[in-house]
Amino acid sequence: MALGAGGVHLIEHPLIQHKITLLRRKDVSTNTFRRLVQEVSVLMAYEVLREIATQEVEVETPLERTTGRVIDGKKLVFVSILRAGTGILDGMLEVVPSARVGHIGLYRDPKTLVAVEYYFKMPGELRERDVIVVDPMLATGHSAVAAVDRLAEHGPKSIKFVCLLTCPEGIAAMAEAHPGVPIYTAAIDRELDEHGYILPGLGDAGDRIFGTK
Repeated sequence: MALGAGGVHLIEHPLIQHKITLLRRKDVSTNTFRRLVQEVSVLMAYEVLREIATQEVEVETPLERTTGRVIDGKKLVFVSILRAGTGILDGMLEVVPSARVGHIGLYRDPKTLVAVEYYFKMPGELRERDVIVVDPMLATGHSAVAAVDRLAEHGPKSIKFVCLLTCPEGIAAMAEAHPGVPIYTAAIDRELDEHGYILPGLGDAGDRIFGTK
């Protein structure tokens, strides 16, 4: 199955980098953190969807008939890795509200750091759709690899992975397991700590989005 060009796309737009810096601050409130994640996701969507297919349609302007190009949002699926992926999902849907949505529930075993699946729900006919997987952090890569493994079983037209932050370990894991899946990220941080957290990172994105510990 052809899944695209692969590689890492680092999105360095000044507005995105500004908001990523604000997200890193430990004293940012839950409400502000959630809002910033959504804003960054909206901005990243422009780059992630740069090559999305369009079709020509006729439209009536106030003066005459003409043609323009539109996307078919129904052919696009945003797949959120629960639970933290919801933060990015909300922003992506601001840009393409007609997109379909899938969810993959994964949790990280605290001892092995291996991703364990507990939920999988997708729109039908994935073979006709382009899939964009969203999760704020690509750390060990276990969750991302597990999610793409499951999606690849359904043979979608293409798969992309979108995250706010990643690190060399996560990139390497994805490149080894799914070299054809491109990664879109706003930052490539230094390394993982012994607990599998990205350094310098921004902490646990899920906890910070939902105000949990």
